[in-house]
Amino acid sequence: MGHHPHILVVDDHAQIRESVTKFLVKNGLRATAAKDAVEMDACLAAGQFDLIVLDVMMPGEDGLAVCRRITASGGPPIILLTALGEDTDRIVGLEIGADDYLAKPFNPRELLARVKSVLRRTSTDAILTGRLAGKTVRFAHLTLEADRQVLRDEQGIETPLTSAEFKLLSVFLERPRMILSRDQLMDLTAGRAAGPLDRTIDNQISRLRRKIEPDVLRPRIIKTVRNGGYSLSCDAEVSA
Repeated sequence: MGHHPHILVVDDHAQIRESVTKFLVKNGLRATAAKDAVEMDACLAAGQFDLIVLDVMMPGEDGLAVCRRITASGGPPIILLTALGEDTDRIVGLEIGADDYLAKPFNPRELLARVKSVLRRTSTDAILTGRLAGKTVRFAHLTLEADRQVLRDEQGIETPLTSAEFKLLSVFLERPRMILSRDQLMDLTAGRAAGPLDRTIDNQISRLRRKIEPDVLRPRIIKTVRNGGYSLSCDAEVSA
């Protein structure tokens, strides 16, 4: 399956969140909803998103502050939802890095058109990659050389990783001690949702464990969390 863009809809209005999310999914995109900046940050930490639809008027951290923070850290492109007639919000939003804006109330079809337009402008059609390029990562008894996609143990013995194994391990190393569900892992490694009987992640975990676990039958580095998913149970030290 190809990559289906994943949209994060952030709006404190429940009806807008739900209707926009359903409309995007109905039109072939994946969509996740968050009610505020706190939920948004949790989603961004656990998943891979191609674009954020962000309401300006939210309780807590407002949309403009969120936009400034996300764009400063190199996050996904943003479409702002602004109040009708609030030209200042639109101008400020564009100045701080928003990619587009839409005034409320809006036609869902117009939002979809703008989402597709921004995705076309910002898409590189690149394979999903992590943030470990050029880095060395130490974890448990192993060292990962990211650019070579090679593991080295304490005796200096090297074990090469396949692209799939490297991508999966990178996801864990970027999120140590975080419990990641199968759906989240599929999203982060392949950019798609897992089907109800999809065993892709479980099979990849098994293959990866054979290369990193001292005892495959009693894994202690990547642990299975009952009814949760998987978690890297150690810290990861990243260096240049």
